[in-house]
Amino acid sequence: MNSLGFVFHTAPHGSTSGREGLDAVLATSAYSEAIQVFFIGDGVFQLLAGQQPELILCRDYIATFKMLELYDIEQVYVCQQSLSERGVDPASLLIEAEVLPVDALSAQLHQCQRVLSF
Repeated sequence: MNSLGFVFHTAPHGSTSGREGLDAVLATSAYSEAIQVFFIGDGVFQLLAGQQPELILCRDYIATFKMLELYDIEQVYVCQQSLSERGVDPASLLIEAEVLPVDALSAQLHQCQRVLSF
């Protein structure tokens, strides 16, 4: 079975990229069980709890990341280096995700036959 990788690398609310990526992941889960989700760079901010996007008149889609587990998407990875460079504590993430060093995350990403980037 083809493994699909979804990479989130942009900060939330500055563009529609994060919301569109999340919609794509959830929609794809209806057709495939081989899905891996990666958060790298500014994409780690997608998972921060306690955001208030309504203050900047943006739609609050961040809580929808909790749906990943309900859709049986269990392979969720966060870049350890990206977290530390941005001063983000892994305990402050909205969902459970495996925090991996760059080389391990890269190896996991290379196992995907197709990669979509958001």
